[in-house]
Amino acid sequence: MNINSQKLSVKEKIGYSLGDLAANLVFQTLMTYLAYFYTDIYGLDANDATAIMFIVGTVAAFGFNPIVGAIADRTDSKWGKFRPWILFTAVPLGFISVLAFSTPNFAYQGKVIYAVITYTLLLLLYAASNLPYSALSGVITGDMKERNSISSYRFVAVMFAQFFVQVFMLPIIISAGDGDKAVGIEIVMTWLAVIGTIMLLITFFTTKERIVPKPDQKSSVKEDLLDLVKNKPWVIMLLLTTLSFVTLAMKGGSYVYYFENFVDKATLTNFISPILDFLSNIDINFFGNDPVSAGFGLFNACGIIFMIIGIGLSKRLADKYGKRNVFGVFLFISTIFIVSFYFFSPESVSLMFLAQVFHGFFYGITIPLLWAMIADVADYSEWKNKRRATAIIFSAMMVGLKLGLTIGSSLVAKILGSYGYVPNSDNGQTELAIQGTKMLVSIFPAIPFLIGVVLLFFYEINKKMETKIEAELKERRNN
Repeated sequence: MNINSQKLSVKEKIGYSLGDLAANLVFQTLMTYLAYFYTDIYGLDANDATAIMFIVGTVAAFGFNPIVGAIADRTDSKWGKFRPWILFTAVPLGFISVLAFSTPNFAYQGKVIYAVITYTLLLLLYAASNLPYSALSGVITGDMKERNSISSYRFVAVMFAQFFVQVFMLPIIISAGDGDKAVGIEIVMTWLAVIGTIMLLITFFTTKERIVPKPDQKSSVKEDLLDLVKNKPWVIMLLLTTLSFVTLAMKGGSYVYYFENFVDKATLTNFISPILDFLSNIDINFFGNDPVSAGFGLFNACGIIFMIIGIGLSKRLADKYGKRNVFGVFLFISTIFIVSFYFFSPESVSLMFLAQVFHGFFYGITIPLLWAMIADVADYSEWKNKRRATAIIFSAMMVGLKLGLTIGSSLVAKILGSYGYVPNSDNGQTELAIQGTKMLVSIFPAIPFLIGVVLLFFYEINKKMETKIEAELKERRNN
């Protein structure tokens, strides 16, 4: 394998990170608003929304990702294996993102069919863009510290996307549509599609693939899959990725229901009024006058700001103690603050915001480590099997991501339906339905995180093994 300089410039790190910013304008919207869009804006029954998200998401997870991964590993072009995928999917991904959040004037059955088609195409194009993008991190450098560094850059960019979607998007949707959320979300998604397309093109032009398999490396898809099955760290990371995104999708997709139906609006208004007055005095007026959308936005802002602070500490801690240990400890601590939401009353607004701050900070430390660990698994596979199959390893992780997103998003609609939630009810929600929104941001999402903490005890790539693999691969490539 070619082993050029493994050090990356700041320009390349920023260029690479913009690709994840673009992808997360789509992904964070799916995670935060898809269930809400289908039930409260698009007008689907909760059971139909659940079926669409689960069936299409499962097909995408197990069908699209392995195929894209196998083809990407066998792509051979003057631009490399993975960068061409980023280039050629940029425009189609932006276009279908707008269509997927549009509300055509069809009869109900037509709406269901339209949702199935657009969601399927969106997940297909997302896989064709984001899987090669993620695999690119495994070949852009073989230096573990540089890999930790680029992951930190990448996930600061992710936080910017998450900050916009979870903090500003709902108020902007309401403002852009003059109160009509269906019109507003189409306008907002159009602008996000244009911006995301430009960012993906910047990623293509500013990055380089440095770890290039030897021309004589040959392996069949069957051999690659058998390598995966026998790769214990990969199996653990697949399960951990799935569980992590079940939690993220579940709680991320539930907060909007939580603020609309559980949180006391009078207490929330009194709590956020001084903040809104301060922001207004410095000409920041994104949040409007609706206490629910403003409170929801500010709540997410607190968590994301402290996530960014946590991300800033991640590389230093991982370099010193190893990714596995840091991930496990801080994932557990962050889960404690998810559980705490179970004990809050509707008036405990200040405690809700405080718990969100602490959860954001401690979870932020883990955020860059997941994908850096998957890149380490690709190195582990090369070290053990003497051949590299980067994309198919990342494709398996994308299976976990999509499966987690599918399960988590589907559970939001399914659990709300089982608790008797009625979309856009003029009479308000029942006490049982309100209890369901509370469980969806506390006990239910805490369970997958806690299982993930246990799994990390069986993950064998600790700090000592990281160093050994890096040194032996470097010597092997140089020879």
